[in-house]
Amino acid sequence: MSRELILAIDQGTTNTKALLVDGAGRVLHQASVPNVVNYPRPGWAEQSATALVDGVTQVIAEAVDKAGDARIAGIGISNQRESILAWDAATGEPIGPVVIWQCRRSAPRCDALRAAGHADVLESKTGLALDPLFPATKIAWLLDNTPGARARAEAGELRVGTVDSWLLWNLTGGEVHATDHSNASRTQLFNTETLSWDADLCALFEVPQGMLPEVKSSDARFGTTADGATALAAGTPILAMIGDSHAALFGHGVRSPGTVKATYGTGTSLMALTPSRVRSSHGMSSTIAWSQGGTVQHALEGNISVSGQTAAFAAELLGLADAAALSALAETVADSNGVAFVPALVGLGAPYWRADARGTITGMSLGTKPAHLARAALEAIAFQVADVYAAMEADMGSPLGELRADGGASRNGTIMQFEADILGRPVAVAAAPEVSALGAAALAFSALGIAMPGVPAANHFTPHMDNASRTQHRQRWQNAVMQTLVTQNNQNSGGTP
Repeated sequence: MSRELILAIDQGTTNTKALLVDGAGRVLHQASVPNVVNYPRPGWAEQSATALVDGVTQVIAEAVDKAGDARIAGIGISNQRESILAWDAATGEPIGPVVIWQCRRSAPRCDALRAAGHADVLESKTGLALDPLFPATKIAWLLDNTPGARARAEAGELRVGTVDSWLLWNLTGGEVHATDHSNASRTQLFNTETLSWDADLCALFEVPQGMLPEVKSSDARFGTTADGATALAAGTPILAMIGDSHAALFGHGVRSPGTVKATYGTGTSLMALTPSRVRSSHGMSSTIAWSQGGTVQHALEGNISVSGQTAAFAAELLGLADAAALSALAETVADSNGVAFVPALVGLGAPYWRADARGTITGMSLGTKPAHLARAALEAIAFQVADVYAAMEADMGSPLGELRADGGASRNGTIMQFEADILGRPVAVAAAPEVSALGAAALAFSALGIAMPGVPAANHFTPHMDNASRTQHRQRWQNAVMQTLVTQNNQNSGGTP
């Protein structure tokens, strides 16, 4: 086995991490820093672009210090997806915040495009629903709401990109402006059939095409580190870039259709490989999983906007210290006593795609206790995954099997057991929590001709719930979701719920 190490950078929404990984998939050293998310207005969510770079620089320095004399052969990057920013092409200074994937500030533009009848052609070209989750309308918002930005963009003075592109620009000292197929496929500006930026889509969203990065294979040599950019030696190659959800699928070792993975983070992404490009009819996104040597692998994905974050939100509402305290409280009761919590805190993602929906709690009675609310919050994480799993299965046209789980909430046995019960399928939880980072490392190793093994499962949860109980639970959840949507419809129309 090779003694070479890969430095895997996992730039997520809540944390930025760096892992030193060997060719056997062992994590030798790691470092982590938290990230701050700002919510300046209801529905808005953003981060500091410079703070993200500072965080990456910090974890690289810590990892390099821990590495000692070990040779770092290259870098693999996994990143939070659909978060977007623009910067000055000459100075590298950002012109505004990173408008992150949770942000809904561009919802009015999405509504206008939908009303004008553009949703179908957009989905046919990109595989994505018209929703403010995706970057295209956010880019337009930045250009229209930053003084002078649109004129500067049209004059070729600005660059725009997802977080991977921003990190690459900084690591290479402004020498390279590029992205990979997985990240490009999430922008709504990339045609996943022609595998190129689409001029008609750029015109529709009013995004100058010259701002956009070059699209490369996920395992391309994207560039090398600039002198003084980080604690790494100048000339260290960046060997792989891939969106974090895609990286998790790769990290699980999935290389063929039939297995679904769920990454339980701030939100949750379910993804499964498909033999070819598929257009969903059940609220899924058709996307590019990754590309190797220029060969593209397609996938279906369902995105849940608020998942693991549900626990932290509910803990704060109940006056508890953290999500762990919420889980401990939830475990004092056997069930939610009929309570359902629909965490549409920034709208509902797949399979509903209702950016206007807002969270609801239903089914309360005089017998409802704080522990029942806590239990309902944990169950909501599993219910949302089950909705997406069922929609994905319908698109596939055949039953899906085991669910591979990773991410923070996958460490919670209560959630995972309920997930297995409500799916009626086994759930296998990855042995390592950092599957996205390990996926980026595996992709980087593959660029060196080294086959790093996938992350094995550490815990298995088998379903114990009978079919009648499962049906009853699912119906209670569906009723709560429908009540949420009906309430929002009435509010939108000015009626009375």
